[in-house]
Amino acid sequence: MIDKRKIRLKIKEKPVVKKSIQTDFIRLDSFLKLCDAVQSGGHAKIVIQDGEIKVNNEICTQRGKKLHPGDKVEFENTVYEIV
Repeated sequence: MIDKRKIRLKIKEKPVVKKSIQTDFIRLDSFLKLCDAVQSGGHAKIVIQDGEIKVNNEICTQRGKKLHPGDKVEFENTVYEIV
């Protein structure tokens, strides 16, 4: 017999942290340090190379990726938005 009850899941929204920059762009590794998402440049390098970072919903492995206002970076279930 088929159980017709539905399972309902609540998906927790990821917190969004807005960070402003004073330049036209910022490199991904520098942005992670600016947001205090990582402890050092070496830590940033590791998490980027391991594919733990998403930029605009796509995994990014480029340390020097240029980020501009409007870009969103996701790391450890937190979204960092450049304003």
